[in-house]
Amino acid sequence: MEVIVAKFGGTSVGNGERIRKAAESVVKEYMKGKKVVVVVSAINKTTDDILKIVHEAIGDAVTEKQLADIVSMGETTSVRIFSATIESLGVKSEYIDPHMDNWPVITDSNYINAKVNYELTEEKSKEIMNLLDQGIIPVLCGFLGRDETGNITTLGRGGSDITAFLMGHCLSAEEVIIVTDVGGVMSTDPNKLQSAKKLDKISVEEMRDLATHGAQVLHPHALRYKDPLINAKIIGFEHGDLSALGTEIIGPAGDQMLKTTALNSEPISVIAVVGEEILTKRGILSTLTDTLAENDINIYGISTGQNSVTLFIDKAVADRAHEVLHEVVVNNEYLSSLSLGMEIAMITVTSQDFIDTPGIITKVTEPLRRNKINIVEISSSQTSVVIFVDWNDGKKAYELVRRVLE
Repeated sequence: MEVIVAKFGGTSVGNGERIRKAAESVVKEYMKGKKVVVVVSAINKTTDDILKIVHEAIGDAVTEKQLADIVSMGETTSVRIFSATIESLGVKSEYIDPHMDNWPVITDSNYINAKVNYELTEEKSKEIMNLLDQGIIPVLCGFLGRDETGNITTLGRGGSDITAFLMGHCLSAEEVIIVTDVGGVMSTDPNKLQSAKKLDKISVEEMRDLATHGAQVLHPHALRYKDPLINAKIIGFEHGDLSALGTEIIGPAGDQMLKTTALNSEPISVIAVVGEEILTKRGILSTLTDTLAENDINIYGISTGQNSVTLFIDKAVADRAHEVLHEVVVNNEYLSSLSLGMEIAMITVTSQDFIDTPGIITKVTEPLRRNKINIVEISSSQTSVVIFVDWNDGKKAYELVRRVLE
């Protein structure tokens, strides 16, 4: 029988009516012959209310162990209500929280931002499968874990989504369904642009980058737990139907969510375009990039300064790029000159861990400094760093950077 994991966010279970609608959607899938595991967040604003009380009553004197135990009350309450609601609909259900022997999510003892012990969690998840085989719908607390000595821990930001993806992997689920207060991933924030449209599909890599830049649908931490072999989608709670169309999350492809380092196989050339205070002149960037696009020339990177724009392109098309951009320069009053420079190696470093790693650029570049390798240019996002060095230094720089990740 097909196993699905359905995670309901706090807004999705924000009141009694919504909890019943969510429970009905679970029972509906159960009646189709599916085995359903439910992961539930704390009821909307419960955790915030608890934290406010803790701050007022205890302040900074509260320990991390105490805090994890206290905030767990939000999830331990919601699973009991949700499970009882399922049983009121005529289907057997059991709630599972970290105080119980069959609790599956085992972590280290970092109470506030615990790391999952995969081996122990996979072993304990067999007990969840036993419940499914008995026709029982298990309802698990999202966000929470338990260390090996029995203390409650929390999984940090995106914790409930982590629980859902983790259970999907451990139970070899067919699908993980994230039920939220939106109908899926939108082309932009619908509160800011009414023309926003729902996406039918989005890759894990795209979703991760979107999340790191402020999208609230999923936390990027949770995406590292997404099994590439398991389907996943985001739907809105208003449908009351787990089969509703939402946004499908594709991937990741192979080990792309792990730390990776890549070195381009062919040299990249640098073209520098200069002009007085061109950064303040409208349309300069678009003129340069449009010209290259019209000539089917790809750009690997752009660096801007007050008086210059530097473009990184394939060496194989550098002469043609130089020629077409020269025409732009001589016909634009704001541009004065351009140059075709050295051959460059491009090293791309990617890891979700960068989001929570202060000083990552220093860690990546320090070995290059020690080995007297000059960095021509560097760019970064919250999950990747791209370094440009002289082509002759490329392989050595690549090996040095790769060792940092290892």
